[in-house]
Amino acid sequence: MGEERNRPTIVVVDDAAEVRALVRARLRLSDKLDVVGGAANGAEAVELVRQLRPTLVLLDVSMPVMDGLEALPLILEASPGTRVVMYSGFQEQGLAHRAMALGASAFLEKSMALDDLAEDLLAVLGADAPVAPTSPLETQHPAADDLDRSILREHLERFREVFEDAAIGMATVTLAGQIVRANRTLAALFELSVDDLVGVPFADFTAASATAVRAALADILAGRRRVVKIEHEIAGPAVPLQVRTTLAPVLDSNDRPLYLFLQMEDVTAQRGAEEELRRSEDRFRLLVETVEDYAIFMLSPEGLIESWNAGAQRTKGYTADEIIGQHFRVFYPPELQESQHPEHELVMALRDGHYEEEGWRVRKDGTQFWANVVITTVRNGDGRHVGFAKVTRDVSERRAMLQEREATSAALTAANARLQQVAEDQAHFLAVTAHELRTPVGVLGGTADTLAAHWADLEEDERDELLAGMSSSAGRLRRLLADLLTASRLQSSALQLDLAAVDVGAVVDTSVATAQRTHPGAAIIADTERDLVVQGDGQRLAQIVDNLVSNALAHGVPPVVASARRIGDEIEVAVSDAGPGVQPEMSERLFERFSTGRAAGGTGLGLYIVRQLARAHGGDATYRRPEGSEPGAFVVLLPHSPPNA
Repeated sequence: MGEERNRPTIVVVDDAAEVRALVRARLRLSDKLDVVGGAANGAEAVELVRQLRPTLVLLDVSMPVMDGLEALPLILEASPGTRVVMYSGFQEQGLAHRAMALGASAFLEKSMALDDLAEDLLAVLGADAPVAPTSPLETQHPAADDLDRSILREHLERFREVFEDAAIGMATVTLAGQIVRANRTLAALFELSVDDLVGVPFADFTAASATAVRAALADILAGRRRVVKIEHEIAGPAVPLQVRTTLAPVLDSNDRPLYLFLQMEDVTAQRGAEEELRRSEDRFRLLVETVEDYAIFMLSPEGLIESWNAGAQRTKGYTADEIIGQHFRVFYPPELQESQHPEHELVMALRDGHYEEEGWRVRKDGTQFWANVVITTVRNGDGRHVGFAKVTRDVSERRAMLQEREATSAALTAANARLQQVAEDQAHFLAVTAHELRTPVGVLGGTADTLAAHWADLEEDERDELLAGMSSSAGRLRRLLADLLTASRLQSSALQLDLAAVDVGAVVDTSVATAQRTHPGAAIIADTERDLVVQGDGQRLAQIVDNLVSNALAHGVPPVVASARRIGDEIEVAVSDAGPGVQPEMSERLFERFSTGRAAGGTGLGLYIVRQLARAHGGDATYRRPEGSEPGAFVVLLPHSPPNA
């Protein structure tokens, strides 16, 4: 094994595999550089350099994924000590200058002899390397250099194909303005052959813009401008074309122009589209400015008003001179301004692209109106946020109409519900009434039949018991009939009261005494004060107390206590029992028609009649829930009437 030498390391970067292989082989044979890696594009090169930190990088310019100019600064960032040499088939000096500006240590052309490549690379390092002896391979194969040059010529030809097959017109122009080389795309624009263009002054094809072209050439030669872009019509084609021409000088090492490089692009369709867009924008502007039913205006990114149409003036009351430049929060009620709601709208519009709501807005004169508001984020062609478009419409009339419609719909729904409830109540009432009638009628009929057929066979106490049952059933029918008649008159507002001074205490005492007779053995207690006078109908007041006592006996737990006392300017009649009281879910419907019968029997009219009769006397009826040791009670309050009233 020979002696190891500390040679500079190098990475070769080129998208052509054959070029990488050729350069790698020649550098290895030179015995002056150690090739430690290769890459097919700039992205691979950056990662490879980051790993290997080579002394040199031989970097191609034109590559897929990432080209050499883009990769160059990234390579130097990844390995600052690495020297980068650009290696390209392009011969333009402008490319070399660009590479140097980006940090390249040298720019080598692929047309150079490969025999000198290693020496040129070492020269970049400033190293004094010895000249390697001719290798046996070169001695044995003298045709190898011709093969190498053939491969490089093929690689250079690819760059020429880029010029010939480009989709835009290209040409090389002398400093005097004559075309010396053109591609097929440029010739097609003029409807000529490539040969017809060579030797012709370019200005001859620029129609009315010839003077501008000559002035541009003069500016380039004088160094006043490096790149010139001109839009003009071209002479020659049957259909006039609008083109954009770019002229740039190709400079030598002393920064002097060698020739001009020309690019020409047909922009006829683009300009036609732009003109149509301009006309469309003018029409849209006129439309926006004349619309009166919608307030349409622009806001800056900060919310300042930048435009104003006729609809905005009509809706808001401000003229353009008065409002442009102000923040759009002036259209919002004070409470929305304080909560920064306008600014919140812009945040939401910027986040989602648009924002829409309905709410109150304020005119110049301070009046408010209900508005539909749409705010849309506006961006330019580059996607940069430039403001907001705001459209406001006064929909106060529509809102009022919708509210009226909703109110009508709600009323109709409520009426339907009431009708449904009435139908259900009536059906329930008929069923309950039939049930309530069946027992007393059955008792009366059965007892009458028994007495008629077996009077002589019955014992006296049996006859007395049967007659007492008939009397009780008849009383039950009378009470049911009285309740039905009273409920009917209350519903039709046909109830007539025979008003007079009535002692409520005496009414309560009488009702309790009657209940004690009809319910022997039941614990029923009267607790009343004297001189509890009201202006009322004695029979109806008695009906109130009878219904409350009957309800307590039917659904409560003895003892039942009926009291009457004066509380301030009112007379309170209360009926309680020792039971647990009414369930909370039933409390709200206790005094409605037919309500209690569903849960505990009866017609459900008794408490309804109590409340309606109490209200007819200027009072009311309520249920007082149990509290502590106090039992629950049904309470009727009536206005007290002094004896001399």
